[in-house]
Amino acid sequence: MWKIGAIEITPVIELEITGGTRFILPQASRDEILKIGWLQPHFADPDGRLKMAVQSFLVKTPAQRIIVDTGLGNDKQGRGVPRWNNLQTLFLQDIAAHGFAPEAIDAVICTHLHVDHVGWNTRLVDGNWMPTFADARYIWSGEEYAHWHAHRDDPDVAPHYTDSIKPIVDAVRVDFVDSDHRFSPEIRFIPTAGHSPAHMSIAIESEGYSAVLLGDVFHHPCQIAHLDWATPIDIDPLRSTETRRRMCERLAGTQTLVIGGHFTGPSAGYIVRDGDGFRLDPANRSGGLHAAFD
Repeated sequence: MWKIGAIEITPVIELEITGGTRFILPQASRDEILKIGWLQPHFADPDGRLKMAVQSFLVKTPAQRIIVDTGLGNDKQGRGVPRWNNLQTLFLQDIAAHGFAPEAIDAVICTHLHVDHVGWNTRLVDGNWMPTFADARYIWSGEEYAHWHAHRDDPDVAPHYTDSIKPIVDAVRVDFVDSDHRFSPEIRFIPTAGHSPAHMSIAIESEGYSAVLLGDVFHHPCQIAHLDWATPIDIDPLRSTETRRRMCERLAGTQTLVIGGHFTGPSAGYIVRDGDGFRLDPANRSGGLHAAFD
């Protein structure tokens, strides 16, 4: 858990992965990763294999319990990665152990609507997909939803649209917002499109401390060293590269904690300048001094 002033942020890992990640970062060969010495031991193994996670973030404010991104989910089929099909994890028990039982959650924020960020939006009940967090409002970018709704019949979209997106809309649980929306006094959204049409990161500021939940601006810290390492699933690789560059330029040298959606190990750190580029200094689970992100 990290404390950002009065806010607590707790990562809950659904699935950890070492290696087998070249489908998402084909540029990240073992030889290239071994050249980036600061990735070890937290973000790569001694053989140069990437360490990554599928995870959610539990955000506790003085007024609300919020979950940011909902991973892959149990019982889901038709996922593009075979290992992601028909999962049977203890995710709900894990979040409940942190005081986030499904009925206690006030809001579910999705940074974007890709398959590995929406899975626990729903769960299978008597053969039907029902909202997992039945009393929560689901907070999505309206532009993001409009794109995936328009592509809902595409073979790579239809499975997770049908089981993890449409049921939430049908249940009238969604608040559609702009990607620069002010959610609460402590939480606002930052437009970070490129990986998806209207991807948004989550800025958290409290009592002079600050953090940013990056979502998929960076899938792995190696992209901080290589800003041009776009993924094959970035909808706009040039824009995603520029988004990464802008994020690093704004945050380098500040004490804003950055938390990666798929980072494992400490999951978070501080962006610093490293010669002509940037690196991530891993952080202990505590907040950083406030640095405005405008």
